[in-house]
Amino acid sequence: MRAFDPEVVEAIWAAIEPLVPVPVDDHPLGCHRARTPDRDCFAVMLVRLATGCSWEDAERLCGNKVSDTTVRHRRDLWMGAGVFDAIAQEAIAAYDRVIGLDLGDVAVDGSQHKSPRGGEGTGPNPTDRAKCGWKWSVATDRAGVPIGWTVEGANRNDSALLAPTLDDVAGRGLLAEIETLWLDRGYDSGATRQRLSQRGILDAVIAKKRKRGSSEPTNKNQPMGLRWPVERTNSWLSNFGQLRRNTDRKIPHRLAQLALAVAFLLTAKLIDWRNRWSPTPPPIR
Repeated sequence: MRAFDPEVVEAIWAAIEPLVPVPVDDHPLGCHRARTPDRDCFAVMLVRLATGCSWEDAERLCGNKVSDTTVRHRRDLWMGAGVFDAIAQEAIAAYDRVIGLDLGDVAVDGSQHKSPRGGEGTGPNPTDRAKCGWKWSVATDRAGVPIGWTVEGANRNDSALLAPTLDDVAGRGLLAEIETLWLDRGYDSGATRQRLSQRGILDAVIAKKRKRGSSEPTNKNQPMGLRWPVERTNSWLSNFGQLRRNTDRKIPHRLAQLALAVAFLLTAKLIDWRNRWSPTPPPIR
């Protein structure tokens, strides 16, 4: 997948490396083992995120250069230093500077996935025979660029996740720029409209719920609108194995993975934008 493209990986690592906290050597004799390079730990995190394998398998796939215990410890240190949140924010800001976010039309939607190990922020998935699962809710611009997200159990209604999703958008200073918000029929409720009003969103297109007993499969007066960009973004994120079938047991770990996946998606888009005018090589004669 694109996350393994060396150019994408090196661009992400170049942004992460300055954010990694500097280790403090407090050993009284200075005779401990050499510290494992952060770059090797990052490689294991990437393999696990992209493939969805276990920490032990990711360690083996990376040549057993670093133990899975060390990688988990290093991940927690980076989370405490805000590395993953910072790299996602930097990717969004870079996209806005280079290409530009189109916040005239913003869509919000949730996506449910498996979480077989359970833990906090999980619940019975109504679309998977009530098996344990988790859900992310993401807001995207007109081109499908993620600008805010949150995570919860798979049994949480999309409407309940709308407020924290928009609050995450507001934390990036982008909420006031939204002109029209597009939502599917799962958000059609008075509580949703109240949440939107509280956040200053006055123009929202919400698909109407079907009436009970109605024989019409869809409301012909309510087109699909511009919800397809967020649905496509959910598909992009689902390509990451650890998001599609998550085995972590804590919400902060899932948020860190989601932030890193967003950074990879946007970095690949920026590289493609840079190469859009690259001349094609002449044919071999």
